[in-house]
Amino acid sequence: MPEASPETLPTVLVAGLNCSARLYAEQIPALWQFGPVTVADHRRDDSMAAMARRILAAAPPRVALVGLSMGGYVAFEIMRQAASRVAKLALLDTGARGEAPERTEQRKPLIALAKSGRFAEILESQYPTLVHHSRHGDAALKATVRAMNEETGADAYLRQQQAMTRPDSRPGLAAIKCPTLVLVGDSDEATPPDLAREMAAAIPGAKLVVVPVCGHLSTIERPQAVNRALVEWMQSR
Repeated sequence: MPEASPETLPTVLVAGLNCSARLYAEQIPALWQFGPVTVADHRRDDSMAAMARRILAAAPPRVALVGLSMGGYVAFEIMRQAASRVAKLALLDTGARGEAPERTEQRKPLIALAKSGRFAEILESQYPTLVHHSRHGDAALKATVRAMNEETGADAYLRQQQAMTRPDSRPGLAAIKCPTLVLVGDSDEATPPDLAREMAAAIPGAKLVVVPVCGHLSTIERPQAVNRALVEWMQSR
């Protein structure tokens, strides 16, 4: 009798604001060994609830769910709508708090740029806050971020910005029962490590990984470190 194949677990990856599937290019092969991998389309809706519904409608019945930055906010909404369908949860460079008024104000100039046909200029103002300071002059990394922005496009970016007015997810953290990874770059300016520590402390059994010499876009800045953490998470029970 041939040996039975090991059970597989599909993975659904949710990217961040103004990010495309390129955000996870280095993670797909590492996760693929555990089952099918899908990068969710989060460009078509203007609320977290609608994004979550669309992703759930297209997803397998049970998944390992990974979200980075805004993708983490979507992941929390998926947990609110259908926690039983999430077998494992990975929260990368994100936070559980709702949108703060000061962050809403900070978004207004960026929204104005996108509406006025100057969408390409958003990269210049945002790039230094997205990566470790040692990568500010990294032309290849910046080109990857630019490509993601272009693949998202101004219209989808505006819908995503509207969706950022999200609820506070902290009250639900203690109810998360699946194996959970919380990962953050040690120099993440957009969602600082304190937010990761807050989530990890509140989610029962969560594992916290702080990636050294890394900013907000950990999956493309330090892919090997992120992959090690994700593989260990997928192997956990």
